Amino acid sequence: MQDYPVMRGFTEDFMTLWHSRKPTIAKVHGAAVAGGSDIALCCDLLVMADDARIGYMPTRVWGCPTTAMWAYRLGPVRARQMMFTGDVISGRTAADWGLANSAHPAEALEAEVLRLALRIAGVPTGMLAMHKLVLNQVMQLQGLDQAQTLSTVFDGITRHNPEGLWFRRLAQAEGFKAAVEWRDSGRPIPQGDEARAAIAAMEAGGSLPLESFK
Repeated sequence: MQDYPVMRGFTEDFMTLWHSRKPTIAKVHGAAVAGGSDIALCCDLLVMADDARIGYMPTRVWGCPTTAMWAYRLGPVRARQMMFTGDVISGRTAADWGLANSAHPAEALEAEVLRLALRIAGVPTGMLAMHKLVLNQVMQLQGLDQAQTLSTVFDGITRHNPEGLWFRRLAQAEGFKAAVEWRDSGRPIPQGDEARAAIAAMEAGGSLPLESFK
């Protein structure tokens, strides 16, 4: 719970994009992953380069998306797939799935986002504010604030449960890149007593062979 006020503050910062009276557009090239995906999904519209990437890899260990936006933006079926696997998808796939409004070749991304922004800018600001308020209210009635409270508490738990402590200790012993490679590879994450034993082994020997949990 000591994590909660800090992480809730981050969530509220991300959500200023969602609460803004003006429409917000996320233009994504490169990677919008982990907290970057939170920022992108708190915007009203998402436009990506075909080869850009989006996802939340720490759902495998050491994280829970505090904004809870995956379910609201993607729907429960695809959101389950993303959160259960921690996979990252391309901009093209995000558009095909309905997560992104559109995806474009990287060289055309700037022009396409500007075209969309100018189209929106032609609408009176009061009209835009009303439309956004209605759409946001629908998500609020679906329990968005309650979901964010729960997910932010859970995010703190993921860093202090045995699995999260194992991931942190592995990063300390073998380096962050090695820990991330394990997390993203699909290899099993040690759980419960197994994780505690692995932590003890690393603390006793100073390192843990990465082959231990293949």
